[in-house]
Amino acid sequence: MVDNPADQPAREASGGLLARARARFAEDFDAAFRNDPAARSRLELVLAYPGLHAVWAHRIAHALWRRSALRIPARVVSNIARTLTGIEIHPGATIGRRFFIDHGSGVVIGETAEIGDDVMLYHQVTLGGRTLNRGKRHPTLEDGVVAGAGAKILGPVTVGAYSRVGANSVVTKDVPPGSTVVGVPGKVRTAADAPLEPEWII
Repeated sequence: MVDNPADQPAREASGGLLARARARFAEDFDAAFRNDPAARSRLELVLAYPGLHAVWAHRIAHALWRRSALRIPARVVSNIARTLTGIEIHPGATIGRRFFIDHGSGVVIGETAEIGDDVMLYHQVTLGGRTLNRGKRHPTLEDGVVAGAGAKILGPVTVGAYSRVGANSVVTKDVPPGSTVVGVPGKVRTAADAPLEPEWII
């Protein structure tokens, strides 16, 4: 059977999409291996890391979500991932490259959340809303943000690039880039404050 030249652009677009998807999956994989000192092998990551599985499932669900006719299948994929991993990521959430969820259990990421590149979340982090109104209602985490276990970041706030959110902190206001925020309610610590111990994260 002779290939139809008219089909060539579609084949090239499909091939490009698959190549980009493979590259994103590989980056997520490398980020997990790099950021978790407990990881003993790459096989262990593939078989036994629910945070990685949840991110991969989200990438598929989000691709479906971007087509309005496929939003129900997108929700089905995300619900299956939630059942299997204990991590709930709405398929509408926008997630950048090299994203890693460590431990993972209890993480919730809302529909209008936006996450930059090289972000890391620990277990029981919530990127939630504070209103029933439609529109932007979930947080934006810029590149390089780390949120410690149990952190709650609520509403359409922005956590600036390379900031750190301490374990169990509750953030309802914007956080400047390069900051550390701790407490309930979350308070930004300046460079003049005493440094936090490494254990603040987990």
